[in-house]
Amino acid sequence: MQEITVAELKARENTPLIDVREEHEFVAGHVPGAINVPMSQIAQRVDELPREFDVICHLGGRSAQVAQALEPHGYEATNVAGGTDAWISAGYEVER
Repeated sequence: MQEITVAELKARENTPLIDVREEHEFVAGHVPGAINVPMSQIAQRVDELPREFDVICHLGGRSAQVAQALEPHGYEATNVAGGTDAWISAGYEVER
């Protein structure tokens, strides 16, 4: 599984970001431009996912599980280490 830091995520351009937290977590604050596809809905919404994307959750556990589960199916999902919590701790902008 590939993994990046929040600093690397902030510097990235043109890579979609999928936030796998539940909707109530997402609306409370998320990385600007992130698209919410909750982990609980990934199987039903897998056709909506791009083939290559970054994936984030609160701390990095759920997003790592999603990245690992999708890899054998041809997806290149890069986990964001530390998740949204690390993004906020770094002082980066948050959308609500």
